[in-house]
Order: sequence, then structure tokens, then C-alpha cells
Amino acid sequence: MSGERAFWIACRDDAMAAILHAGAAGAVLGVVIVVGGPQYRVGSHRQFLLLARRLAAAGYPVLRFDYRGMGDSSGASRDFEHVDEDIRAAVDALVAASGVARVALWGLCDGASAALMYAATDPRVAGVIGLNPWVHSAQGEAQARIRGYYLERLANREFWGKVLRFEFDWRESLRSLFGYARAAAGRRDESGGTQSFLARMEQGLARFGGRFHVALSGNDFTADEFRLLLKSSSAWSGLAARKITLAELPGANHTFASREWRGWVEERTLDWLQEIAAG
Repeated sequence: MSGERAFWIACRDDAMAAILHAGAAGAVLGVVIVVGGPQYRVGSHRQFLLLARRLAAAGYPVLRFDYRGMGDSSGASRDFEHVDEDIRAAVDALVAASGVARVALWGLCDGASAALMYAATDPRVAGVIGLNPWVHSAQGEAQARIRGYYLERLANREFWGKVLRFEFDWRESLRSLFGYARAAAGRRDESGGTQSFLARMEQGLARFGGRFHVALSGNDFTADEFRLLLKSSSAWSGLAARKITLAELPGANHTFASREWRGWVEERTLDWLQEIAAG
């Protein structure tokens, strides 16, 4: 397609596959799409490709790329906590190819988490746009499941029909509920170990000079965990008041899979890019 160019980005001794969508000549703000894993630069139901084309048509140069070890890129596979070098190389490539002075990072799930952990380390990053950011913990999952599944079932007519017909396995359901309740009552550890990325995200947002624009699905446990984090953590609720812009789409699934939901994401992204460019 006209205005799109495939090339390789050097990152240490490896090569990352990338696609540049040119956007408008003289643009000052570009977009790097940071993928969530395991995923590559096209995205589920071609989401990243279609988004990039929409943004480029509006004038924003866009870069899609594969982390090292993912898609067509060489190197060892790595998770979202260890892609700072990959993101920096992608930002370097977009700036060099398009001439933009500032960049917005756009990510889905742990791509959003990776973008937020990186943003404060690079003064060229003017804003972060995240869809259903990954903030998973055992406690957060338990709280989300209790609120998003068990409490909803109490208002479900089909559930009560099964109870009255003796088709409901209440022993197994209670065992599962009590297990989640114990996990939900536990203390969220954000200081180290497997949860250290939550602390890195919090610290990254606190240091970041721009805003974190977040789109949340109405039918997604990952989104539910993010909502609960904002409510249950005083540090995050404080940051939310100062630095997070929220938009929510009821009924949408994790990847905003329908054409209608995808269009909503594109419109919110364009709105937020205008705010970032103006800032």
C-alpha cells in the first residue's frame, strides 16, 4: 500500500521487523505501536494494521514492529518486562524515518504496561495510550472474579433456575468462591518478586511528564483488575486523579474485536493524539 514501507531495525546484534506508515509530511508527533504478547505487529483481527492506517490517514506517522524473538524478528524471546531496548530502538527508527520530534506510545494489554514502564526514560515520549493494561496479581484476579462473576450470577435468572432445578453444584462453587476470597484478602505485593512490574509501572507513571490515556473494555477481567487497582491502591488512585484519562466501552472484549468496537478505539486514539500534540 502507498505510504507504507517495510524495513529492519537494529537492536544490539538482532534485527527487528518493522512497518512504517508515513503519515503527513512535516508531522511533529508520531506513534509507536507496542504489541502485547504473545503477539506480533499485525495484531488480533488485524487491529494494529488497521489502526496504523487510520492514524496515518489522519497525518500521524506510525511504526509497527516485532520485539526481538517475536514475529519475524531475530533474537531470543523476551517478555514485556524486558523490552525497553526494543522500544527505544523503535522510537529511534520512527524519529529518523519521519522527522517527528515527539512520539506517543500505544499498547494493548502488557504492551501498554511495557510502554508505561518505558515512557519516563525517554524525553521524546509525549504520551501513552493503553488498552486494558496488564496489572495482574493473584489478589487482583480474585477480586475481579468475585465482583465480575460471582456477584453477577446472583442477579442472573438462569443461575437461579439451575438452583431451583437442583442443577447447581453448590459444593464446588463454594469451594471456588472461598479460594478466591482467601486470595482477595491477601496483601498485594508491589515491592518485588513476580509483582515488581506493578511497582515499575507506578514509578514510571509518577516520573512521566505526560498523561496515561486508558481505554477499558466492559467485558474483560484484565480491565476489571485495572479498575480494582485504581480503587484499592492509594498510590494509583492518586496518580489516576492527576495523570490518567479513562474511557470505557461497555460490552467490549479484551481486544475490541468487532468493527464497531475497533472504530471506537480509533476515535478515542485520535482524540487523545490531538490532546498530546496540543500539549
